[in-house]
Amino acid sequence: MVKRSGGALLLSLHIDRESGRLVTSQVFTAIRDIILSGGLSAGERLPASRTLAKDLGISRTTVIEVFERLAAEGLIESRTGAGTFVSEALRDNRPAVPPPPAGPEDQQTSKPRLSRSITKASEMFFERLPHEPRAFTTAMPAFDAFPLALWSRQMSKHWRDQRNIVMGYSDPHGYFPLRRAIASHLRANRGIACEPEQIFIVGGAQQAFYLIGSVLLDPNDKVWFENPGAIGARNSLVACGAKLIPVPVDDGGIMVEDGLHLAPDFRLAFVTPAHQQPLGSTMTLERRFALLKAAEEADALIIEDDYDGEFCYGGHPQPTLKSVDATGRVIYVGTFSKTLFPALRLGYFLSPPALVEVFNKVTNAFVQGVPSSNQAVVASFMEEGHFAAHLRRMRKIYAERHQVLCDSAKAHLDGLLEVVPTDTGLHTIGLLPKSILEDSAAAAAREQGITVTPIERFSIAPTHGNGLVLGFSGITPPEIVAGVKTLGRVLEKLKQQPRATAAHGMV
Repeated sequence: MVKRSGGALLLSLHIDRESGRLVTSQVFTAIRDIILSGGLSAGERLPASRTLAKDLGISRTTVIEVFERLAAEGLIESRTGAGTFVSEALRDNRPAVPPPPAGPEDQQTSKPRLSRSITKASEMFFERLPHEPRAFTTAMPAFDAFPLALWSRQMSKHWRDQRNIVMGYSDPHGYFPLRRAIASHLRANRGIACEPEQIFIVGGAQQAFYLIGSVLLDPNDKVWFENPGAIGARNSLVACGAKLIPVPVDDGGIMVEDGLHLAPDFRLAFVTPAHQQPLGSTMTLERRFALLKAAEEADALIIEDDYDGEFCYGGHPQPTLKSVDATGRVIYVGTFSKTLFPALRLGYFLSPPALVEVFNKVTNAFVQGVPSSNQAVVASFMEEGHFAAHLRRMRKIYAERHQVLCDSAKAHLDGLLEVVPTDTGLHTIGLLPKSILEDSAAAAAREQGITVTPIERFSIAPTHGNGLVLGFSGITPPEIVAGVKTLGRVLEKLKQQPRATAAHGMV
């Protein structure tokens, strides 16, 4: 066993030298209370007597006497050559600490008053969707295909860099080599003309949405929001005080004419043009120009969430909305959670030139910065060409998994679920017959270890759809086939039940 040099820190011990109590009694009582309350766990090492005496400014003889009294009560035990430890006997038999006597304040505890924005927003918040790599979890990249050995070498190289880079405070705007690498990637692969100074690195796309909303929106400003639409972005914008206007979507993307009818005076629009979340459609070029024109006429801005648009495997992709934005209306948001892996907690947004100085000031004042260690590794991964190679490989893998899902659905879900093909991203949808309720299907599938999400869960206003969102990227082809077969059995059983008696509840 590796022996720690100092043992637990006990700096919370307070000695009142003005009281009439002996120092020995004060220290004994304080350590005993810490042990009994769980502040020190069974088996945890205490400081050596010399170390504790130095920390508390008392004699070593006093500490030795305290340790002897604690040992006599069975609270600590000495191990020759190792040190003094909290007794293992307390692991399962720790005495219960009685609660403090209730006073007037305890009997009538008042709940802290929340801001109006959060009070209102909390009524609309959903719990997070499951993020386990199983059939058919959404937004899950293929962990099994990630080049972990290569990534480990990149990390090892980075940690041999200068200590001020590895361990110092991060630039709140982002690590400049990463901003430069992202700008280069966007120019070459997404057709977006931009400079590194326009890129801001954040702790994931959801933080970007909240930061953008906080800068641009006043309470109750109207925001066009795709219906159904992305739950994380919805939560972030509502928390900023936005008044979300649910705008319908179809196979061509957000229905701009409907948005103009509902709220011509909108301040912001949120869209997912490359792969609509959750329906999977791609916004047409005609619809993109209509949205840009509407934003210009309303003096509004647009958030383009390109969360998985890198993975287009159905031919030449449509240009990004940002690439055809001639008037600086679009704020482009990207994330490495899908292209690399979620634990990085790295996202970014591209500011229009007119807002760069504003975001510079805001990030300087309020943003602490993402750990530079992760940023530096990603920058190196991109600069050396590994990122581009990884994207090419993953496009092929996801195309294969998508095809396996479609083929398996034809074989095992005929008449039960019509899987809609997609040509981009990590998920698609399946349409249910009227005889099967989508939330009943999700609940029954969950009992069999399968995650399918009702489309209605993504909706602010009723969409009158009846279907499930199916992720296929995070599991292997054999797991996809097995999941489809299990889902088929679940849906067949539900189909035989009268619809009126099927369980109905949001999942």
